[in-house]
Amino acid sequence: MSADLEYRTSLLADSFKESIEPYYSASAIETLQKVLDRFADRQRLMGLAVYDSKGGVVASSAGLSQKIVSSTAVVEKAMDGDKNLGEFTRIDNNKIYEFAEPLHKDNAVIGAFMVVQRADYISSAIWQIWGGNLLRFFIQTLLFSIAFILILRLFILKPVVSMVESIRQSRAGKSLKKIEEVSKDTFLKPLASEISKMSVSLFQARSAASEEARLRLEKLDTPWTAERLKEFIKVYLKGRKIFVVSNREPCVHNKIKNVIQPPISIGGMVTAVEPIMEACGGMWIAQAQGNADRETADAEGKLQIPPDDPKYTLKRIWLTEKEEKGFYVGFSNEAIWPLCHTVHTRPIFRKEDWQEYRRVNGKFAQSLLAEIKGTESPLVLVQDFHLALLPQMVKKNRPDVQLALFWHIPWPSPETFNICPWRKEILEGMLGADVLGFHTQQYCNNFMETVSKYVESVVDLEQFSIMHEGHLTHIKPFPISIAFTNTENKEQDDREKIGKELLLKFGIKTKYVGLGVDRMDYTKGILERFRAIEIFFDRNPSYKKQLAFLQIASPSREGVERYREFSQEVTDEAERINAKLSASDWKPIVLVKEHLSHEEIFPLYRKTDFCLITPLHDGMNLVSKEFVAARNDESGVLILSQFAGASRDLKGAIIVNPYNAEETAQAISDALNMSATEKRRRMKKMREAVKTYNVYRWAAELIKSAASLG
Repeated sequence: MSADLEYRTSLLADSFKESIEPYYSASAIETLQKVLDRFADRQRLMGLAVYDSKGGVVASSAGLSQKIVSSTAVVEKAMDGDKNLGEFTRIDNNKIYEFAEPLHKDNAVIGAFMVVQRADYISSAIWQIWGGNLLRFFIQTLLFSIAFILILRLFILKPVVSMVESIRQSRAGKSLKKIEEVSKDTFLKPLASEISKMSVSLFQARSAASEEARLRLEKLDTPWTAERLKEFIKVYLKGRKIFVVSNREPCVHNKIKNVIQPPISIGGMVTAVEPIMEACGGMWIAQAQGNADRETADAEGKLQIPPDDPKYTLKRIWLTEKEEKGFYVGFSNEAIWPLCHTVHTRPIFRKEDWQEYRRVNGKFAQSLLAEIKGTESPLVLVQDFHLALLPQMVKKNRPDVQLALFWHIPWPSPETFNICPWRKEILEGMLGADVLGFHTQQYCNNFMETVSKYVESVVDLEQFSIMHEGHLTHIKPFPISIAFTNTENKEQDDREKIGKELLLKFGIKTKYVGLGVDRMDYTKGILERFRAIEIFFDRNPSYKKQLAFLQIASPSREGVERYREFSQEVTDEAERINAKLSASDWKPIVLVKEHLSHEEIFPLYRKTDFCLITPLHDGMNLVSKEFVAARNDESGVLILSQFAGASRDLKGAIIVNPYNAEETAQAISDALNMSATEKRRRMKKMREAVKTYNVYRWAAELIKSAASLG
């Protein structure tokens, strides 16, 4: 288009020259001006201008702007070179084309004239071309994308989604649909065929394991596994649904900086009960505790656990701030907890806390009743002291429910429990259960004696049952355990690496390492433990810089004042002892006040020379059993409090009185100097005990008792 404009302008200039040159030579300026005005502002022709040999303006078309007329650069170049010359330029934001041609007389250049053409139409045409091309490109891209998406959806995505769903169903044991049928006649068929063969093999292995588990159901000398528990559930419940109700939820979702973190689970109760739900399915009703719990659940507060391979349903219950303060912080943790753990912390009883405790128990009961509506003879497992009133509430509305309440903490003597102002209401609430379980026979005895003194009932010491208002409750010991089946860990090398990295992270480089793992709780004997460590180093100075004690103390119940005070006391005591004994870059006690996952703690169990578990009073204490389960090298020493329920099961541990710091200090010395043979003998004995009575057997006995006695 530019070349065309140049060519046409050149032709136009030649025709103008024939009219302009004679008048200019004759100095007929007026006539010349009339000639120029005739061609002023015609379509693309903006006008003409005539110049003398010095570049001065002789005449110009009317309407031609002064800026254009005075732009003589192209004119001067044309006269200097005595040749026609054209240039594109921009004046007043208008693109123009100026073409100059010299004027002659007697073969001498006597001046020049300039033709000015509009050139904006070229830019407009270019933009139109670009716009049209871009529009065509967009339309073509859109059509191509639509076609691509349709092809992807019909021939790739749909078969892949179908195959993934088929694999998920097969993995969950819910479908035997052959995967190659889903992806037949597609490029995925070879892959689907191989995956289908693996799926069939998996199903056959699962069926074999299920059959093996079924055959050894009644053989108590064989280990209990998840498969064996599943078969047990099929036999004893025959399709009936299981419901677990607890205050603590199995997984908590929290949001940090607008990002939802992976779910975490905390506490011994969750450690024990979650394997049961994963093996048996059903529904778990619990209080929501994470700030992102609502976002990860549906409108009813339900979600599948785990999300990528659902085993059971979690239903979350939300409490108001007032309910949380009265029910959980107040009555549960400032009244019942210190009442049952006789560790010299005075229980605090407030009427308003009791009222919230009763109200929240009713809230849990109503949620449970709504879920079991229409379910015939459901089995309900209620967990712990937070929900002592729930059994009676549920039984009054659904007498056909078979309900077991397991009390995860100690039960005190009748004289101790007597100080509770609402002891009768709590006992009657618990007696709504068909089976009431405790960790040890001693706790069962204490409960029976408590009921006989404070509730009108018939206590049968021979059958260990209580008849109250026409309802029979059986009291039984069920020593809770962990999901330990004595299987070798195939990721042992990776865990060893994690353990070393964690020790380095905490600044531990010593030859010997001791470990304590607890919640930050005044019942765990952490202060007494630190005192024993101080005495050990005073007696054995040669171990300075050779031994470091790592105390993992995950934050707990920080809303309770006594727990905040205790956390500070622990910090102060660790700092005092470290200030006294530290040397260069070594300190005797490394206090870590954060939550570590099981994947992090298990490698630490294997890297320690001894594990110090010294609660002042504990129902069972599963940390001790986790330590034993982790030591498949049959090494390491467990030092265990005589006041932990686990001391009755783990006979290979060094048993100590945590109140006697000198005795605990001596136990540390004995552990460090124990021969490898003696360590192996003790650990093997404890591992056999945990393997024989693991959480699957605990669950089976609890469920069997509830199902047969309801």
